[in-house]
Amino acid sequence: MRKRGYYKKRERPVDAEYNRVDVGRFINYLMTGGRKPAAEKAFYGALKAIGKTSKEEPIKVFEKAMENASPLVEVRSRRVGGANYQIPQEIAPDRQFFLATHWIINAARSRKGKPIAEKLAEEFLAAAKNEGAAIKKKQDTHRMAEANRAFASFLRKKR
Repeated sequence: MRKRGYYKKRERPVDAEYNRVDVGRFINYLMTGGRKPAAEKAFYGALKAIGKTSKEEPIKVFEKAMENASPLVEVRSRRVGGANYQIPQEIAPDRQFFLATHWIINAARSRKGKPIAEKLAEEFLAAAKNEGAAIKKKQDTHRMAEANRAFASFLRKKR
């Protein structure tokens, strides 16, 4: 365990086509089994499919989908006086991106009968319109935090 100092965050990888950090991170989260070319093919294929079906710029649809799917609060368990409480907490931007990415990817993978690029494109379009499974997951998270707002006083104070 580190006693002194802070962890220096590494530089995030950028993608080859758009030269953007958020796209590079999304591709890395999409990757399974170390197969990055397959993940890139799926992601760029999804953006091409968005370009064909939608009148909007595909990267703008991606940005809007990530923004809409990013949660603002989540609940964390905390043991107080022998009972576990779900305490709502605000989320850091990196964690917001992580959760939104995973919700979109899992929602796309749960769709059946199409290649992953098409499923991902459909999920991006749905999330950009505030619809779909990823948005439902975000709303459920917000609803849980709202229901447990009374326990916010149990939040640990920063030293």
